[in-house]
Amino acid sequence: MQVEEKIEQILTEALRVQATDIHLTPKQNGYLLKTRVGGKLVKSSTFSIREGERLIAYLKFTASMDIGERRKPQSGSFHQMIDGFHVSLRISTLPAVPHKESLVIRILPQEHVPALSDLMLFPYAAVKLTSLLNHSNGLILLSGPTGSGKSTTLYSMIQHCAAQLNKHVITLEDPVEKQQDAFVQIQVNEKAGITYSAGLKAILRHDPDVIMVGEIRDEETARAAVKSALTGHLVLSTIHARDAFGVVGRLMELGVTSHEMTQTLIGITAQRLVRVCCPDCGESCGNECKRRAKQALICELLSGKALVKVLQSRLGEEERPLYKKLHDELRKGMAYGFITSEEGARWHFSEADIRKKWR
Repeated sequence: MQVEEKIEQILTEALRVQATDIHLTPKQNGYLLKTRVGGKLVKSSTFSIREGERLIAYLKFTASMDIGERRKPQSGSFHQMIDGFHVSLRISTLPAVPHKESLVIRILPQEHVPALSDLMLFPYAAVKLTSLLNHSNGLILLSGPTGSGKSTTLYSMIQHCAAQLNKHVITLEDPVEKQQDAFVQIQVNEKAGITYSAGLKAILRHDPDVIMVGEIRDEETARAAVKSALTGHLVLSTIHARDAFGVVGRLMELGVTSHEMTQTLIGITAQRLVRVCCPDCGESCGNECKRRAKQALICELLSGKALVKVLQSRLGEEERPLYKKLHDELRKGMAYGFITSEEGARWHFSEADIRKKWR
């Protein structure tokens, strides 16, 4: 079988089981292929060293990466029609010993952007998050680890702004993950001089109502996002932090002043992607189940008076306030039977935790 045919077969199967990632990992005598389905890594197949190297070389070439460079990490992306669906594939490689490479493919379907109500486990979380989009200016930040669904949530929010609120939305991303006609999308290209900072300056001259920044990752980007919010625009972005309270500390590390935070921040979320009960099994699906375990988002949301209190407590002006945390939402989901005991154990929760009263 030709390399192109094998790649298409792998991708088609991954789409069929709704996988989010494909891992091609080097072993002593070959390569192991795994797919991440419903948050779990599932062993798929094995390849010889020659087969694995040919697959990696083909993917690197298609993603405009240097196929002769194995000593440095690389990343790239390309779009492809697979089984009638338009998907974006983000490729990442890492050098591994001895003289091999590990490759991961992130699968990003392009056609459908789910509504917030379809993403959230609890409807009230979607309602609260949607209400923040009625602000004409300010800064909304989504936090969580890699793979927690931040990008999907972000796209759902700006889709609502464009389609339901009829606002002019411009995005600045690295890379563009989902190509949509509802808004203007700009990809960061440092070689062409389009950095996050330079891109935001150009966007401000293009009459936007809403600006989406893919990720706040350094001081320059943080300053540019805050400045955009101060000039009367609604800015949405993601940032890496453990929880909503930690976002404030992260902004301080990036040089954002307390005055700028109080003037711009209107909402902070921290979210996790959890597996919920399979309607057939009653528990998380096993490999024999024909239906993939559904995933949903739980999140803690800081806004309004609670956010003001958090900002004050972070600055030492008063005690840290009480608000619904991620573990409260997880405990609630377990108590209602939406989240399995297996999933609770993955987040270090036990049956005893379910009995505790959440706030």
